[in-house]
Amino acid sequence: MSDTTANYSDPSITPPMGEAIPLGIQHVLAMFASNVTPSIIVAGAAGLAFGGAEQVYLIQMAMLFAGVATLFQTVGFGPVGARLPIMQGTSFAFVGVLAGIAATQGLGVALTSCLIGGLIHFSLGSVIKNLRSLFPPLVTGLVVLAIGLYLIPVAIKYAAGGAADFQMAAESFGSLKHWSVALTVVVVALICKFTGKGLISNAGILIGMIVAYILAYALGMVNFDGVTKASWITGLRVLPYGFEFNLGAVIGVTIVSIVSAIETVGDTSATTKAGAGRDATDEEIAGATYADGLGTAVAAVFGGLPNTSFSQNVGIVGMTGVMSRHVVTIGALVLIIGGLLPKIGAVIASMPMPVLGGGVIVMFGMVAAAGMNMLSEVTMNRRNMLIIAISLAVGLGFNLVPSAVQYLPGIWKTLATSAVAPTAVVAIVLNLVLPQEE
Repeated sequence: MSDTTANYSDPSITPPMGEAIPLGIQHVLAMFASNVTPSIIVAGAAGLAFGGAEQVYLIQMAMLFAGVATLFQTVGFGPVGARLPIMQGTSFAFVGVLAGIAATQGLGVALTSCLIGGLIHFSLGSVIKNLRSLFPPLVTGLVVLAIGLYLIPVAIKYAAGGAADFQMAAESFGSLKHWSVALTVVVVALICKFTGKGLISNAGILIGMIVAYILAYALGMVNFDGVTKASWITGLRVLPYGFEFNLGAVIGVTIVSIVSAIETVGDTSATTKAGAGRDATDEEIAGATYADGLGTAVAAVFGGLPNTSFSQNVGIVGMTGVMSRHVVTIGALVLIIGGLLPKIGAVIASMPMPVLGGGVIVMFGMVAAAGMNMLSEVTMNRRNMLIIAISLAVGLGFNLVPSAVQYLPGIWKTLATSAVAPTAVVAIVLNLVLPQEE
């Protein structure tokens, strides 16, 4: 597609609809699997039935409010929105913290924290340019790497069949049937990525999951009861799990929100560089941050998880040369329509664990690789290596040995074992207090 598409470097210019619609759908396909996966994981941590109505609802909200948050970015209003082709989606960065909160405190506490954290995130728009110095590649790279390393065991568990999977017997965990389905996703995704172009290449993971879904159906692993029972149109529920404030949970979500805000600054800058060959303005960076936080807060009111900018869609802008924000607006409308149709959410929820596992092996591995890529910009002197060593040792160590902090009260133990929060705190503090080496 990049070979035949004109170069539209002005965000306000719309390509002909014959080009704009396929490009918008391409943006959706590139982020779709990553967008719905966090909701599935957090729903499982909260004890919701796999494929049940509540999980379907959370998947719908992931689609709906990814679309709404994207409109905040592309269309904007007042100071909200970068008015750039930035695709928003449910963030993996929050999965570790929110899964722990949902498992120990419930979805009410988790979503209340997202609401308050989103508002705090929104407020960062006015000061974000002053905070960038606190989050150099050393800190952001460490946090992103910790997120990926924390999630990789979850991917392996899902690929092997999922210990809490209601569709499969526990004794079949790790069976050849499960792994054959999971590895189908990986193999097809690699083939699409390295032999396909444009749409095929960018949607490789989604295509792999579709192929594996068909294989799982042929092997008798798919149950369509939930799809049959699901209605065609959904109604939104305000605070579906109540409003339950917990200070520790809010602090944990806020820490990740700050890191997410810095990530969005990077994506905004990368978008203008890739599509227009220029640096992002302060107004664009502030607008992107406002949209990030507002999208997260609004989603939480109705049961959606935090939103952030999606880096893979920045790559599409660079590949196609199309900087038009209206193209991404089309993608947002596709997501909104899908989010209002429970049948679509039910089809996604009917996906067997190994299909999801195969997809997230690639996705979570890429998260870890992205963190390593950020750290490649860091000079590996003794100071920085010491910060990396201590931050990862504490963050991942508490996660692997949770009994080491068993005497911490409730939510603080959850945060300490989330991998992400302790890694971020230790990295930020050490980066501030340790003197620079010459």
